[in-house]
Amino acid sequence: MIDDDDDDLDGAEAEGDPPPRHPKIVDSVRIDKWLWAARFYKTRNLAKEAIEAGHIRYEGQRTKVAKDVALGAEISIKRGFDVIQVTVLERSDQRLAAPFARLLYAETEASKTRRAREAEARAAADEISSDRPSKLQRRLIHRFKRSLR
Repeated sequence: MIDDDDDDLDGAEAEGDPPPRHPKIVDSVRIDKWLWAARFYKTRNLAKEAIEAGHIRYEGQRTKVAKDVALGAEISIKRGFDVIQVTVLERSDQRLAAPFARLLYAETEASKTRRAREAEARAAADEISSDRPSKLQRRLIHRFKRSLR
């Protein structure tokens, strides 16, 4: 007798497509490995260097590389000009695609608004240049000086 239980499968699985991979949830994970799995750093070594340099704060305190990440913990990550504050939602030691990595954490609303405000301030500061003239302004200055001769 042939068992025809293939009718229970939905269309994607019946065609042979692999099911989507979700984060492998674990009971404990080191903070360097979690930062790597959550895609804040490209390698675990870069995450380790950031922790040792003091760019990572766990619950407001400097941390060590081997610190276990707890659910609900607040982690502050300094990257360039930005400081991102996230809350740990899941623990995983496996690096997956970015959409699944975002399931591991949630950025706080205060962090989002602060980063947007600071980005606007940086953009406004770029418009106000330093004391040096721009290329167009230099050309106009040279043209003016030549006209005085």
